[in-house]
Parts: sequence; C-alpha cells; structure tokens
Amino acid sequence: MSMLNRRVFLGLAAGATLAGCGYRSVDAEYSQPAGVVPKQYANRVRVVFWSPYGGVNGKAVDKLVAKFNDSQQDVYVEVQFQGSYDDVAQKVAAALVAKQAPDLAVLSDVTWERFFLNDALEPLNGYFTDGFGPAVYQEKLFGEYVVKGQSWCVPFARSTPIMYYNREAFAKAGLPDRAPRTWSELRSWGPELAKVQSGGRSLRTIAFAKIDGDWQFQGNVWQFGGAYSKGLDVTIDQDGAVAAGEWQRSMVHDKGLAYMASSPSTDFANGLVAVIQESTGGMKTITGKAKFDVGAGFIPSEVASGLATGGGGIGMLRNISGERKTAAATFLQFLARPENSAWWTKETGYLPVVNAARDNPDLKKLIAEKPNYGVAIEQLKNARQQDAIRLYGRNANVVIYTGLQQIYADNAQPKQVFASVARRLDAIGEEVRRQYEEKVL
Repeated sequence: MSMLNRRVFLGLAAGATLAGCGYRSVDAEYSQPAGVVPKQYANRVRVVFWSPYGGVNGKAVDKLVAKFNDSQQDVYVEVQFQGSYDDVAQKVAAALVAKQAPDLAVLSDVTWERFFLNDALEPLNGYFTDGFGPAVYQEKLFGEYVVKGQSWCVPFARSTPIMYYNREAFAKAGLPDRAPRTWSELRSWGPELAKVQSGGRSLRTIAFAKIDGDWQFQGNVWQFGGAYSKGLDVTIDQDGAVAAGEWQRSMVHDKGLAYMASSPSTDFANGLVAVIQESTGGMKTITGKAKFDVGAGFIPSEVASGLATGGGGIGMLRNISGERKTAAATFLQFLARPENSAWWTKETGYLPVVNAARDNPDLKKLIAEKPNYGVAIEQLKNARQQDAIRLYGRNANVVIYTGLQQIYADNAQPKQVFASVARRLDAIGEEVRRQYEEKVL
C-alpha cells in the first residue's frame, strides 16, 4: 500500500470506521492480539504494547521492556513492532473493529486525538501515583494530552524539530560554527555553501521533506507570523503561512539552493545538503550515520519563534479488562522513573519527558560530552502545541504536505496552493467540529 493510500485508510479507519461499521460499546471487553509468553514469565498478567520504533530506537524499546520484565514478577509486557506511527494507528483502529485491542499503543501527535474523540482511550487520572502523574512530567509535553482536566496519554518519545548542520561544510564555507538565527540569514549563507563541493556538485543549503514535511512547516508558519488555524478555523491561506511557503519556494526555484527530498536525513548524512530541520528523536541515528561532525542548533526564527512538538505518547485502550489496565499502568509507572526516562533520551535523542531525568548523572555527562543533546532540551522553551486543524482534522497533515509538494516540485505559487489547501481543510474541520466543540472546548 502506498504511503498516501495508507494515510487515507488511516483517516477512514480512525474516523468513520470507529464511529460506525460495527464499532463497539465503550465498556466492551476485548481480547488481546496473539503472542507468546516465554516460560520464565509464565503466570503473569500479559500486557501487549504496540510500538512504531525500529532500528536504533526499536532496540532501545526492547531493552526498556526487558528491564521492566526482569524488575518484577507480576506483569509481562510483550512489545510488538507494528511499523510507522501511521501503521500503529491504522492497526489499532482495525483491531478495535475486530473486537480486539492491544493494552498500550504509541500514538503520534496527530493520531491520538482521533481515538480520544471516539472514546477508544482509557482516562489515566485514576492510575496516577506520587511517582507517576502530572508533577512528574515536563509540563508542556504532559499538558498536550490533557483535555478538560483528564489525561488521555502520557508523553514518551517526544520531540521537536532541531536544525542539524554540517560543521565541516560550514568551516569550508567560512561560516560561523552555529545554526543560523533567522531564515533570512540561512538564505544569505547559501551562495557560500554552494562553493563547497560534495559528490562532484555544489552543496545545497537545505532539503525539504517530501512526506510529513507539514510537521516542520507548522513551526515555519509560526516563525513567519502565521498559523494553520485558529481553533478549527483555517488560516493557512493568510499572510504568515504564505510568506513561509514563498521563502521555501524561492529557495528551491529562484535561488537553486534547496530541493525536495524523500529522506532529508539520509541526504544530510551523505553530505549532499548543509542543513536539515529534523526530529530530535533522530539525534543518535543521524550523528551515527554522518561521516562528518554534526552540529545542532535552534530552528531559526524570522518575525517570531515557535516550533511544533511531535513524536509519540502512550495511550491505554479502553476496551481491555480491569486486570490488564492495572498491569499496563504498572509499566507506565516504570517508564516514568527518572533513570529510565534519562536512559531513553541517551539512547535515542528524544526529549527527557520526566523532569527529574534532567538531573540524572549519566544524562548530564552525555550532554557535557555531546552538547547537541543539550540543545534539543533547551529548545523546548520555544515549543508550543500544534494548531488544532492538524491535530484533529482527519488527514489534514496529508492535505498540507501534498500542497507543499506542489510548491517544491512544480514551482506552484504558495498563495494559490494554500487557497486550495484551505478549502479542503475547511471541509475536514467541519467533519469533526461538533465532536471538537463538545469534547475539547
């Protein structure tokens, strides 16, 4: 299934399918997905945890789960890799329709809301303890899952975009050893970077993501003084967003300093592009693959600052037994321990979601030795919750990044592109407006 078709299916599954087509009673109790419990963990309560993490991050998840399983004798957590964030959400939606449910699932910044609107998530306030609850977590990240005083997920693999830059290329170009402070400054550096040869051609300044670039662009729109929406009222066709799109269009088509990439992080690691704005959660992978010294800095501002949070939180499914819920909460409490949160940050680059994790000696040592990790944490002060249309609008993200693809590939004018995008987003917003106003406002 293509990426676009999979996302369209996700929207249907998490929207229309959950609302109808035989969807369950809120209090129905569903079976678990199939799996095997190793003999050494027999006679425990089994918890199925669906994860989107592979590679380096997947190995880290496996180690955390193994540590939990060996730390006590009552609960066995079985982590089941399901693919991407979108794959996880698609499969959770399909499982619920089939009257089956994992106990815990990592849900992305733009998928958990749809399960919340359709009453598929267990409210978590009743499971909080002194070591697991609002006071434990970083306030901004925890607060994004709170609706009308009730928590619906807890932060886990949370991130923001960060600017990675090729320190060696910057040195060759005679540029300062830092990220640009504004987008205008980055554009002014482009001609100097173009004098640097890489792979037999001039180094490009920046690569824009073909898929999911709407996440990074959310912050870019704020930085140029705009917004995707005010509530569900769409504003992407107004001045700030259009200015952000025009800056990117000009960099690609007028200046020849930028391009659209299927994987900006891969191109960056291969030395084809000088800077990228990419997730802090890719810190270890990106720096590990690059054959040059990688620097990191804040995402530039322009007329304002601000960047989007992203990544995954962990939700508990409502249609599981009380015994499974209690067992699942035990695992969430384990992840909330400062030493485990700090270890996860060290292994991946995701933000430390537990406040006390920042005082962990091992994490402090890592930041002292590799300051890029500290930059990611410090930049969180500029983060803000995304505009509602992207969070609650079904497939709104696809509509936005498809519009960006037109700008990058076809030299389409942002004002016209975003006028068309706005019309589609208006319709998407109307689909969920009643639920949004009833359950969120």
